[in-house]
Amino acid sequence: MVMIFFLMGIILLVGAPLAVGFGLPIFFSLDALGLSITSLSNIPYEEISAFSLIAIPLFMFTGGLMSASGMAKELIALSDVALGRIRGAFGYIAIAASALLGAITGSSVATVAAVGGIVSPEMIRRGYPAGYVAALTATAGLLGVLLPPSIPLILYGATVGVSVSQLFTATLLPAALMAALFLVVHVLLSRRLLPQGVEQRTSENNAALDHQAVTPLRIAGRASSVLLLPFIILGGIYGGIMTPTEAAAVGCLYAVVVVVLRRMVSHKVMAGALREAVITGAGILFVIALTGVFNRAMVLNQVPQDLAIWVATHIESPLVFLLTVNVVLLVVGSFMETNASILLMGPLLAPAAAQFNIDPVHFGIIVATNLEIGLLTPPMAANLYVAARAANVPMLKMLRYLAYFFTAALIGQALITYVPFFTLWFR
Repeated sequence: MVMIFFLMGIILLVGAPLAVGFGLPIFFSLDALGLSITSLSNIPYEEISAFSLIAIPLFMFTGGLMSASGMAKELIALSDVALGRIRGAFGYIAIAASALLGAITGSSVATVAAVGGIVSPEMIRRGYPAGYVAALTATAGLLGVLLPPSIPLILYGATVGVSVSQLFTATLLPAALMAALFLVVHVLLSRRLLPQGVEQRTSENNAALDHQAVTPLRIAGRASSVLLLPFIILGGIYGGIMTPTEAAAVGCLYAVVVVVLRRMVSHKVMAGALREAVITGAGILFVIALTGVFNRAMVLNQVPQDLAIWVATHIESPLVFLLTVNVVLLVVGSFMETNASILLMGPLLAPAAAQFNIDPVHFGIIVATNLEIGLLTPPMAANLYVAARAANVPMLKMLRYLAYFFTAALIGQALITYVPFFTLWFR
């Protein structure tokens, strides 16, 4: 087993695709594992044929249309109307917009890219340091995974065998908790960072966000079609009308109809969004396929079972186990992409968690949140890179501000881990 993980590390370090890093070490070690190629040949198809996985490219296409059509700008303009008179308003707007987009796209990085690209320049013009702006938008992007529909939670539910609908319900309160913690940090820091603690209004305000010449009613009217999208998706799921996958299909169809009727994009732009969703979705499915081979080889060689026995033998307290899991997942999330980390660590750790009678839904939220925080931790830190690019600032200048938000995220993670009510409130 040590040699397999060593080979995986070498393959990933040389820059090979993630799927290759998961699959190749197993194929090189078939004799040592006592396996044959035929025993694993049907695993890739079994892994990617799960009905729930269809939701991934559908949500990605919906998110792509949101960004390309200007719907994201309408959401942010509406947030500006609602919150614009509050001190430090644009920090609230960034967090609120991240929550709204996260409830549509299910992707943290996509949320950071959309919100950061629109809000960051305006926040800098209003007096915020560029490093602070990047830190805020990178951190608020975590809500893209915590709020359903969440692609990592779909993956966790599909691979571990936990209800995706229950995972979506369980993550609502943790998302609200994280958003509240980020808001507290913004309130405290904005008063110190802004001149006289107040945002500066200038004549150079971004036209997409400047609503002086447009009535609030008209802005609300423009954004109403966008606001219906999360209600359709989440209402369908929680109302018991649709499964998450069916909701993804209905939401995607609704987004296409709105974009076409409002003539918001050309056929070329829509085709580009579809192409991007197909390519990205296919890449994720390819990783899932070969991660399935890796996980099946581990199961056949009793690795998860041995890990569960070792944990039960050497760790007597569930509190200590959860602390160990948090540390391990934070490290893993720092070096691996979130979806790949979910696919690797979920099946390995879930049996050990069962030994301590930890609820599988609660444990799924713990795993997803931990690995998502890894998007703020170099060297992977995809949220940081995207936010830094949007704010046009070196990463080093955002780290001093990031420390405050990162601490808030860790406090939220501790509460989610050790207070089960935050995830099991609906039972």
